[in-house]
Amino acid sequence: MKVLLDTNILLRVASPAHSMHKAARDAVAKLQRQGDDLALVPQVIYEYWVVATRPLASNGLELTTSIASKAVDDFSSIFQLLRDERGIYPIWKELVFASGVMGKNAHDTRLVAAMLRHDIKSILTFNSADFKRFAQIEAVHPRDV
Repeated sequence: MKVLLDTNILLRVASPAHSMHKAARDAVAKLQRQGDDLALVPQVIYEYWVVATRPLASNGLELTTSIASKAVDDFSSIFQLLRDERGIYPIWKELVFASGVMGKNAHDTRLVAAMLRHDIKSILTFNSADFKRFAQIEAVHPRDV
């Protein structure tokens, strides 16, 4: 099974001192042992970069660009990086309209659109409630892996 990794999973895997680090790391490792294909879309990488390079005072990791770049390269070599295709947009547009999505939830909706475009049924995320409105996919919390 192909599983999309949400940004919060990458951030926790990359933060050994974070209280959710072990849960994220263990869930990813278990999915890999089970033979699941773990995937990323460019949006997840962009979101990771934003938080990773943001100051600690602004709820970021305050990594240098060289350290963040190394992490992005590592993630891209470990997990399958899917294309950011033009075909994602019409799916996103339909989803936001049909589901009445507003504000920042449009970011998660774009992940769902990418999942549908790439035929991915599951996303590993700490924010599974953010995806409940989308019956087409399953949001899996690391504790449930």
